[in-house]
Amino acid sequence: MRLKSIRHSSRKTLLPILLSTAGLLGVTVSASAQSAAPVPLTISQAIDLALKQNRSLKLAQLAVVDNEQKKDIARSAYFPHIKNESSILHVTELAGVEIPAGAFGVPPAIGPIPGRTLFIDQGSLTSYTSGTGLAQPLTQMFKIHESNRAATADINTAKIQVAQAENEVALKVRQLYYGLLIVQLKLQAAAEEVTAQQVKNQESADAVASGRALEVTALESRAALLEAEQSALTQRLQIHDYTLALDDLLGLPLNTQLQLDADPLAASLSIPSREECIRIAQEQSPAIRTAQQTVIKAKAGLGAAKDAYIPDVTGLARYSDQSGVPLLVHNFGTFGFTLSYDLFDGGRRNAEIRDARTLLSEAELNLARVEDEVSVQVESAYDKVEQLQNMVKVAEEALGVRVEAARLTDKQFEQEAALATARAEAKAKEASAKASVLEATLGLALAQGELKRTMGQLPR
Repeated sequence: MRLKSIRHSSRKTLLPILLSTAGLLGVTVSASAQSAAPVPLTISQAIDLALKQNRSLKLAQLAVVDNEQKKDIARSAYFPHIKNESSILHVTELAGVEIPAGAFGVPPAIGPIPGRTLFIDQGSLTSYTSGTGLAQPLTQMFKIHESNRAATADINTAKIQVAQAENEVALKVRQLYYGLLIVQLKLQAAAEEVTAQQVKNQESADAVASGRALEVTALESRAALLEAEQSALTQRLQIHDYTLALDDLLGLPLNTQLQLDADPLAASLSIPSREECIRIAQEQSPAIRTAQQTVIKAKAGLGAAKDAYIPDVTGLARYSDQSGVPLLVHNFGTFGFTLSYDLFDGGRRNAEIRDARTLLSEAELNLARVEDEVSVQVESAYDKVEQLQNMVKVAEEALGVRVEAARLTDKQFEQEAALATARAEAKAKEASAKASVLEATLGLALAQGELKRTMGQLPR
């Protein structure tokens, strides 16, 4: 009879407790109802949206365009350079040729030749010249070729960095997406815990009022209730932070409410064997490919430093037009070659070759280091995946136990063999176990995504 009276008292207090819990959780619900409807979003859609709208990716893509323009600049050195040079000049005084009278003789019949002193000007006070010339580098082609190799390596590096940025963004989307799902489920578990503590608190208060328990029992129940409410508030704050971060990553307006797909099966990724993962990483890892391009660029720099010893031979062709310049026809052409060579430079070229060899050694050593580091990272990531697979199995077994315990508690409550407190606590533990299963499953998916990213593949 005592158990029935307690159960009856708990039933009377259960409805207002549930209503107060709904009011506690209704702040977020009412705020969402006033705003726009939540946007439904699967993990694949979120990744596609981030790859399309993320600003960091757009910056990386612009870096590729920038390096392609620099490659065009370097490639232009292969072709002839044609330019026009024109000038107008005015001089204050001209030199001339003076021919004295009788300089060519004094015949008796006609007198002196010339009969008077003559002055012949050379050109005019104002003159203009215009010439269009073509210069074709010849032996400089060796250095131009090396600079184009370096520019190509820069383009390839920029493209690799775009792929790496895509992998990073996709992984970050998975982290925030799954993190938000986990926190949402934890909030549900926290709400169940608040409900259970409210029921327990009311029962403790009734027991103290009837003299069946000490006042300290009610205080302990009240403290547990406050801790549960604090946990629920913490989960709400985390949901807000995750939503802001995910909206920003996807390029959406901030505070856009998202309706996420909580299907854990959609989170799983296909992972090959450990040996295959290491092989793929050695071929596709952005870090290794970037280090390889650095080696190629360093080799181009060494080749350019050696080519500095080759004389610069340039073919020339020019067509000129002039007026006012003495002793030149109005139109004439010029053809030939020019040769330029540094006879002494103070050891600069030798120093540049030594520096280029040092840079090449650094690049090759860095490539070996990166290859080893990537292998270690793949091994570590694969170990984490295997550990989380075992953790998922344990969490699923624990959930099965909690579900069965909640079922038995419900049955006992219906048969008046258990208090409302036990039923509420069983429900809370079941919700917490569900959150743990989802957290372990999504943690496994994140570990698989990190492994994919390390291998140089898009984690989607």
